[in-house]
Amino acid sequence: MAKIRSRLVDSLPLLPFFAVVGIFLIVPTVTVVASAVVEDGHFTLARLSALFSGTALTALGRSVFLSGSTAVLGAVFGALLAWLIVSRPATSMIRRGVISLCSVLAQFGGVALAFAFLATIGLNGVLTLWVQEHFGWNLAGSGWLYGLPGLVLVYTYFQIPLMVIVFLPALEGLREQWREAAVSLGASTWQYWRQVAVPLLTPAFLGAVLLLFANAFAAYATAAALVSQGSPIIPLLIRAALTSEVVLGQSGFAYALALEMIVVVALVMGAYSLLVRRTSRWLR
Repeated sequence: MAKIRSRLVDSLPLLPFFAVVGIFLIVPTVTVVASAVVEDGHFTLARLSALFSGTALTALGRSVFLSGSTAVLGAVFGALLAWLIVSRPATSMIRRGVISLCSVLAQFGGVALAFAFLATIGLNGVLTLWVQEHFGWNLAGSGWLYGLPGLVLVYTYFQIPLMVIVFLPALEGLREQWREAAVSLGASTWQYWRQVAVPLLTPAFLGAVLLLFANAFAAYATAAALVSQGSPIIPLLIRAALTSEVVLGQSGFAYALALEMIVVVALVMGAYSLLVRRTSRWLR
């Protein structure tokens, strides 16, 4: 009894955290799951069957394409930028400044990010008008910024700095002794990276890609502010199902889509957790 009481006392500072998790994560998740399979007090799979409709499958495919492409682009360019940062001395002001800037830009999203792109390269953006006046080119084209190609560009913008923040510890975990040992055994720089560094960094890199995928898959505010017509991805399709004034009674479909998103993100984050656990073995 004394041990149990001691553990309860030690856990008291965590109560606010558990309360926040319960209110903003567990309760909404349970509500979505229950609403997706319960209709008029009875269990039903009718709402889930709507996920196999053409509209839902198209939105899922576009969401996967958007999340996957921006995750890969963000991971590649972010990893290169992280490598350039690590190559600088730890006391370098450039290194500190770039890391600080990435920390800010990784959180710069939503309506503010959408407005920044609209004001820059939108139909009446500053850069669009300047280039059109001086060179005769129309950067906005046929309004590509307001569709899936524009979402790829905007999402990649905040995926790159997020990749830097996530992947930087793995690069910093590469010990100089490993390079020296490889060189002493006659390995070239290319052989060191191909046979030592890259295999060690692969789990961390793949885990970062999965994290970026989940980050893009669940993003809503930026797409909602940028795309005013149509529902090319699942979050916007959920919005349309909940707010449509043309087709009423689509809340059940919205709950089913939300459940689909929960399942996809849960699978991705589960795989990410396994890769991070594997990476942590050599980062200690």
